[in-house]
Amino acid sequence: MPLLRRGCRGADSTYLINAFNAWKKSEDAGRRFIAGGSGVTEIEVTGLAWRTEVSAQVFEEAVVDLGKALKAWTDSRRGKRTGRAVGHPRFKKKNHVRSSFRMRNKTSRTKTGERSTIRVGEAGPRSVTLPGIGAIKVHDDTRKLRRMLAAGRARVLFVTVSRRGGRWCVSVNVEASDLHPAARHLPNEDTDHGGWVGVDRGLHAPVVAATSGGAEVLRASTAPKALRAAQSVTRRLQKSVSRKVKGSAKRRSAVHRLARHHERVRARRHHFLHQVSNALVKTHDRLVIEDLNITGMLANHRLAAAISDAAWGELARQIIYKQSWRGGQVLVADRWFPSSKTCSVCGDVTTTLTLADRVFVCDTCGHTIDRDLNAAVNLATWGEKRHSQVLDPEARGQVTNAHRPDGSGRRPGVDETSRDDVGTLTAPAA
Repeated sequence: MPLLRRGCRGADSTYLINAFNAWKKSEDAGRRFIAGGSGVTEIEVTGLAWRTEVSAQVFEEAVVDLGKALKAWTDSRRGKRTGRAVGHPRFKKKNHVRSSFRMRNKTSRTKTGERSTIRVGEAGPRSVTLPGIGAIKVHDDTRKLRRMLAAGRARVLFVTVSRRGGRWCVSVNVEASDLHPAARHLPNEDTDHGGWVGVDRGLHAPVVAATSGGAEVLRASTAPKALRAAQSVTRRLQKSVSRKVKGSAKRRSAVHRLARHHERVRARRHHFLHQVSNALVKTHDRLVIEDLNITGMLANHRLAAAISDAAWGELARQIIYKQSWRGGQVLVADRWFPSSKTCSVCGDVTTTLTLADRVFVCDTCGHTIDRDLNAAVNLATWGEKRHSQVLDPEARGQVTNAHRPDGSGRRPGVDETSRDDVGTLTAPAA
């Protein structure tokens, strides 16, 4: 397939889709030789013989992702893209990546009228109907989502089907109205610069939140440490895989058991993160977090496993998008701000502080305070001084995971999401 050639620079999705549609019917995509009784052999162009068995949207969405990858590679080479260098897109390997495909929700015409190609609860309360596949059974009940769709408070955009840990998952991307006013934070006055809460993420104490006045509002003293707790089981399952013959059925079975084990570890970790992020965004409308250099911290091989298990980046992602749903604000402190080494009383910086020091003692004023609490207080103070740097979510700011173009003002009852819709007041288990 000639779509990944190096000469194809910055091709848009439309060009790639048209090129793929022309290629999948060509002789390069598939052919077969037909030998007649007279000894004459003819070539029959078949193209991709299995292309009619798969929905065309699967190919189109994959090509859209390819276009984005090519554009990122081109922009990176020309210096138009910040961050690390982006390489040329590579073909996926079936045994090394998570299998997934995406389908858009379209409107099709039928004899009875128009209907969506992706329908929820049509073949039962626990079913999802996909184009080209039909109705499939799902584990979770779709009642809340069906109520929102029937009332016009939500609209299905697309569906992603993925396989993780030997199980297939269906993720429905929905554009919904704002949360119920009772679940949203009250708007602050323009002259109100207080109320900021600093959130410090660490290994000794996973999360510590405090105000600028020194009041500790939340402390998660212990984390599940899912990776470390399951280390013995992980080692046993990995040894079982290594003893099996490559390509055998028993090896595939052992690999599936190991994949399911890793998925359970991930679920335990994410469940804890959802509980912490929900507790923060429900009770505080102004939060300050640090821009941690997690990639650089992983270079320390003694702490790399613990840092990866803590999932600081995932916690920050959850706080940002959940706070945007509730109309709150999140400010990201500068990466070089010494929150742990700065005294929360006099502001003096102690450069001799090490990771082993769990209590901060100021050399100037003698103030003694818990290290994590001191960092949270400094973050809250940093937010009060730089509150004007908070970007507007409606202006493509720091919040990027909210699909509600309605804005943050009050809405009439018919267009509002109720307090119990999609479980907004509960901590979802990942």
